[in-house]
Amino acid sequence: MAAVSMAAVKELRERLGAGMLDSKNALVEADGDIEKAIEILRLKGLKGVAKRGDREASEGLVAVKQTEGAATMIELVCETDFVAKNEKFIALSDRILGAIADAKASTPEEALAAPAEGKTVGEVITEESAILGERIVLRKVSRVEAPATSVYLHQTSKDLPPQIGVVVGYEGDDADAALSIARHISFADPLYLNREDVPAAEVDKERELVTEISKNEGKPEAALPKIVEGRLTAFFKQVSLNDQVHALDADKRDVKKVAEAAGITVSGFARSKVGA
Repeated sequence: MAAVSMAAVKELRERLGAGMLDSKNALVEADGDIEKAIEILRLKGLKGVAKRGDREASEGLVAVKQTEGAATMIELVCETDFVAKNEKFIALSDRILGAIADAKASTPEEALAAPAEGKTVGEVITEESAILGERIVLRKVSRVEAPATSVYLHQTSKDLPPQIGVVVGYEGDDADAALSIARHISFADPLYLNREDVPAAEVDKERELVTEISKNEGKPEAALPKIVEGRLTAFFKQVSLNDQVHALDADKRDVKKVAEAAGITVSGFARSKVGA
């Protein structure tokens, strides 16, 4: 059995991001052959991937790649913040993000099937999951197509990669205004661009709810229609981006008015938050 040097263990750890004990044991089993040790770690890790299928993956990162006329955003999650800030995990997100953007994928299913490094994105993730020893999941994929895009990435902790990401698609030349809207979206979390985009069933359900609440409060029957419409307006201000008051606007204008004043038109957006 060949002696295993600390230099070899260090090299293996740096190449794979595996733990020290796992690296040492693989090298011992491989008689000091690093390439063979890599295969041993991959095989052992792959056997454990299925066992990790039920583990919660609530840490991770959000990453975005902008291309001409579009921006692609992914949410890649893992089990612990230790792996989330591991350079191998961050490098994995960069590797698959490029492949996903090239494939113009807009769903996790499309993204996992995209070609990457002679394999599929799903296979690349599975292999890295085996090496890093944690469940890794491509949880969300968004693609925003527009003449121009603005991206805002927010770190919830300075020790971790971005965990909130926003992409805004727009027409116009005021990039600063578009970025301010992206920052607003990061914490306002609208669900739709316009109130007209809210599904009718969702509006009807809200109408029934606020009507029942108003009746239970003893509001006069004659005043109910006006009260209900007022409460529906408040609902739209919660879920519709263009109806929301821009959180960063000194004049407290709604987002649509801020965009119009800047000469831009927002055509779409996407937001991702790790674990949300």
